[in-house]
Amino acid sequence: MAAMTRTVFYVSNRTAITAETLGRSLLAQFGELRVHEITVPYVDGPDKARRLVEGIRRTAEVEPQRPIVFSTLPDPALRALLLECQPAALVLDVFDHFLPTLAAEFRSRPLESGEISHREPGSEDYDARIEAVNYTLSHDDGVLTDHYSEAEVILVGVSRSGKTPTSLYLAIQYGIRAANYPLTEEDFETTRLPASLEPFRDKLFGLTIDPVRLHKIRAARRPDSRYASIEQCRREIRAAQALYHRYRIPFIDTTNRSIEEIASAVIKALRLGRVHLL
Repeated sequence: MAAMTRTVFYVSNRTAITAETLGRSLLAQFGELRVHEITVPYVDGPDKARRLVEGIRRTAEVEPQRPIVFSTLPDPALRALLLECQPAALVLDVFDHFLPTLAAEFRSRPLESGEISHREPGSEDYDARIEAVNYTLSHDDGVLTDHYSEAEVILVGVSRSGKTPTSLYLAIQYGIRAANYPLTEEDFETTRLPASLEPFRDKLFGLTIDPVRLHKIRAARRPDSRYASIEQCRREIRAAQALYHRYRIPFIDTTNRSIEEIASAVIKALRLGRVHLL
């Protein structure tokens, strides 16, 4: 199949993260496909839905291939409005696809939008996420180590191996209090864990990375420095991995993995917030 570019809309009444994740996972199965992505969050009323439909129709008029829409709109009225852009666009709505099947399975009708009790900001779940983000920001890069007892996970790894973005993703997406600690040359002078980490071995998760990739990342930040040299990168990676093996710290190579994949590995390894049957 020849490479082509398709416009893809991700639509939601909230952040659209779910629509993006679903859509990208499905589109990734078509390797030759190139996409122009448009995310449209907070479509929470008919006026916004109608403006969106008009925008999708205008896109369809000027492009050779019809747009694709991934939607997670729970309100049936808004879903009906969005479907008005068919057949000019292909609309794939999670609720329309799965609700009828679930209704048949449960032998029950789905609740109307007015019957559903939504969690608003200020709910227990929302507050937990805010607290997790605040904790994670305060415990980034080993700045504070006095409150590791409150952490659910402590990511360890050499500088620029992906600790900060993974920590923030865990906090924002899952409400997990994630601290992170940078392993430095001083930590590698002995074969022991840093003293601040020793009491919390069961919370540790290591990140490693290909030395060549690490060299490129560091060189973009501090070119021609010892810190960025390929020799230094190799030494640090070898020492970090030796430490992981010595203390049986679970770890993952972040070189070719997305933040979502890394976070999922952390959650599974430390059994955070989910029940794992495998």
